[in-house]
Amino acid sequence: MNDPSGAVIGLDFDGTLSPIVPDPAAARIHPAAPDILAQLSARMSAVVILTGRPPATVLELGPGLTDVPGLVILGHYGFERWENGRISAPPPPAGVPRAEAELPMLLDALGLTGVAVEDKGRAVAVHTRRSPDPDGAFEALRRPLAALAERNGLVVEPGRYVLELRPPGMDKGQALSLFLAERAARSVMFVGDDLGDLAAFDAVRASGLPGVTVCSGSAEVTELAERADIVVDGPDGVMALLKELTAEVRG
Repeated sequence: MNDPSGAVIGLDFDGTLSPIVPDPAAARIHPAAPDILAQLSARMSAVVILTGRPPATVLELGPGLTDVPGLVILGHYGFERWENGRISAPPPPAGVPRAEAELPMLLDALGLTGVAVEDKGRAVAVHTRRSPDPDGAFEALRRPLAALAERNGLVVEPGRYVLELRPPGMDKGQALSLFLAERAARSVMFVGDDLGDLAAFDAVRASGLPGVTVCSGSAEVTELAERADIVVDGPDGVMALLKELTAEVRG
């Protein structure tokens, strides 16, 4: 990287900095990540985590992230921002708790078992990974959840055995584009693993900046790998790539 001081490094959390696990609450950041991110942040324009999770949850699941100098966490696809120890966000949308209240009856009516509902504050996620038939449950939920989201002024974001109901008007692409403009970035790299990261890949290409897209690969999602400049093997591969980048910019 010829101009590290003008570079922005953007990263997803789940599946990128943290391995995917059956229970989202049990996820933990890769043990090498905080130190590597701290080294990168000292040499780059910015390191930013872009995630569907709330920033407070990312900090809870990522011990050591508060020690990364200058780190920014854009949670809820950019609706919430953590920086310098403070979280800023607009008021929570009313449609999310209304949709969440309807979910138990919907799941019961569909006869689905092993499906977990995750309250994310500004969003609600429905996970099918622990269902006896994860793919079947995922497909059975697509249309009913789309209708539920529409009734409550929300949109559905599909992911790796998860369907997330959240407010419209922001995605990882928009959030990344705004952040690049804010930092007057001169180059960008984004690392992700899931369908929600496609918008960030598009933002890298639309920025007109020298950019690299990286897929933290898995057998569950192939669309991202097909669009990526580089494919690595999960969070371990992400750490290896970032470590190489750290050595490069160190000189």
